[in-house]
Amino acid sequence: MDYFKNWDEVIRSVKGAPGVKRVAVAAAGEEHTLEAVTRVMKDGLVDPLLVGDKAEIKKILGHLGVTVKEENIFDKPDFADSAAFAVQLVREGKADFLMKGALDTSILLKAVVNKETGLNVGKLMSHISFLSIPKFHKIAIATDGGMIMYPTLEQKKEIIENAVGVLRNMGYAKPKVAVLAAVEKVNPKMPETVDADALKQMNQKGELTDCIVEGPISMDLALNKSISAIKKYDSPVAGDPDVLVFPNIQAGNIASKALTEMAGATMAGLVVGARVPIVLTSRGSSSEEKYLSLVMGAASAKKQ
Repeated sequence: MDYFKNWDEVIRSVKGAPGVKRVAVAAAGEEHTLEAVTRVMKDGLVDPLLVGDKAEIKKILGHLGVTVKEENIFDKPDFADSAAFAVQLVREGKADFLMKGALDTSILLKAVVNKETGLNVGKLMSHISFLSIPKFHKIAIATDGGMIMYPTLEQKKEIIENAVGVLRNMGYAKPKVAVLAAVEKVNPKMPETVDADALKQMNQKGELTDCIVEGPISMDLALNKSISAIKKYDSPVAGDPDVLVFPNIQAGNIASKALTEMAGATMAGLVVGARVPIVLTSRGSSSEEKYLSLVMGAASAKKQ
């Protein structure tokens, strides 16, 4: 396929896929989390496995007026135990992806990266934000605005590979990747431009595959084909990227929040690079963002 235009297209794709994906939710006893989880369940998109304080989970489910099968609720009140058990469900093939509930990110990731019982496959884990921007014609990934603070060139390569792998799982043939900088020319005094050019060269040499990489490219050229034409920047990625690669966590985080708060964009977030996608939204995230993140987790996860 070429790309998803909006969330509705992704939802239809998940509904049309064979079998319903299962999510293991660690520390599930939190209202926004359960609102999102039960919504995707009622929509027929995801089957939840709820791990946490069973009494609290059932209390919130009662408040929401929703019933989850008794055998899909696991009583693990301790946060660390809850994280470890949710990871175990994935390892045993009982869940296809993972979600963070009311526990700290560090607790969940400690269980994920455990060398003996975790989900680490020896790759860099990175964060991707799916963004639906009102003035842009497709859903695009922004990365990394949540995990890697100051990525090296090799880490940027892995960040791209993670994002491309997710889109390939979703049916994309050859995702277009824009490696962003303030300018579109290589300047030795701007390391971001040097890295961007190096990543493009890796792509052209076959060291970075299954995608088209362009860089350095500025944000306006990446998102607006007319501006790229005016500046005579000829690239299949200009005006049509599937992945926006930011030079560091600050740029990615600020841009994503500016787009959501000021430009009406809606967002879903995942951590990728482990054995399965991880829905790792903030505890302050709305139930809508959690819902969309679950949808994208289901869309990108392979059936175990």
